Amino acid sequence: MTQPSPHYLALRASVHRRLLNRLNLEALAQTDRSRAEGEIRALLAQLLAEESAPLSLSERDTLFGEVLDDVFGLGPLEPLLRDPSVNDILVNTYDKVYVERAGTLERVAATFQDDRHLLRVIDRIVSRVGRRIDESSPMVDARLADGSRVNAIIPPLAVDGPLLSIRRFPAERLTADDLVERRALTRPMLDFLASCVRARLNCLISGGSGEGKTTLLNVLSGFISDRERIVTIEDAAELQLHQEHVARLETRPPNVEGKGAIRQRQLLINALRMRPDRIVVGEVRGEEALDMLQAMNTGHDGSLTTVHANTPRDALSRIETMIAMGAANLPERAMRQQMASAIQVVVQQTRLSDGSRKVTGVSEITGMEGDVITMQEIFVFERTGITEDGRVTGRFRATGVRPKCAERLRTAGILLPMDMFEGITEVR
Repeated sequence: MTQPSPHYLALRASVHRRLLNRLNLEALAQTDRSRAEGEIRALLAQLLAEESAPLSLSERDTLFGEVLDDVFGLGPLEPLLRDPSVNDILVNTYDKVYVERAGTLERVAATFQDDRHLLRVIDRIVSRVGRRIDESSPMVDARLADGSRVNAIIPPLAVDGPLLSIRRFPAERLTADDLVERRALTRPMLDFLASCVRARLNCLISGGSGEGKTTLLNVLSGFISDRERIVTIEDAAELQLHQEHVARLETRPPNVEGKGAIRQRQLLINALRMRPDRIVVGEVRGEEALDMLQAMNTGHDGSLTTVHANTPRDALSRIETMIAMGAANLPERAMRQQMASAIQVVVQQTRLSDGSRKVTGVSEITGMEGDVITMQEIFVFERTGITEDGRVTGRFRATGVRPKCAERLRTAGILLPMDMFEGITEVR
């Protein structure tokens, strides 16, 4: 990371402040960009002459670009948003900006001038989607035009200054073949999961934050037939389904008075009236879990969703807790019976220590024994070590267990070779 010189930073702050004071930003943002650029360049040259600033041509061009980014975009964030290798942008106060590339965090040279500058950028982001952020409402979730997810939190909740987190979503989503090439899973694992989706088995994708659950959900949803009507329900619209019959629903947060919020549970109940063949919930995180399971059990099979959990067994425990949030009087055994009958496949997605994301387990729910939901592993990823450069080595292994759902797949006209459930693929 190459930090700009203190002289350049001081000059940039001085010129930038004077430039903004002399420009009508609102009017300028509405005018033709080429005309506005000429006006800004002329004014910038005048201010630099007044400062008697010894700047090179490259520094002048850099300063001009930064001013344009502030007028028409999101200031210091614009170069990072244009960089396709950046997955996450994390602003830890105005002078500390980090990005994630290939699963690794690194600090970058981009900085804001001060807290007010950062607040101005945050306000521009949230105002574009009809939200507001101030002391009475110091937290906000928003979305950029490209679909990237934004979270901002400001004082008094943020002690050291405003905080901004941006989860990038590239325009070109990863395909099923991309996941195989990147060794996120093997071809037999993908074929099995694709067959489960086509045969209308209900699938649950489990994993932690930023571990690739939404990417995998996007890939698996691509195996749904074009002849089926799909309703998607999300907190922030991230899914990109290419089928013809897709109805997309998104929750709404409360307004300034704390009213008008629309939660996932309400959208899920409404979705059942929209004649869906499949329901795809971006992430189940609350009392809507029971409604989702009931939908899966009453004619909307083939549904897909994700949940935050570290193991398949933890995923079921989390869903049980969520059900209890919305139906406190439901007996524990009844909850587990709902889960055992509704969910057939649990896929575990994990981000390893080297930043790579892999499907570390594919498990099948086989029923109940007493009060315990029974599961069997179909595929697993076993870590074997770490190389000198920090890369995780391991192997994908089929457990040799013939899935109970094989008969249902056969009934749906999908014949899978049984030898695909045996074998080992090394990953180095």
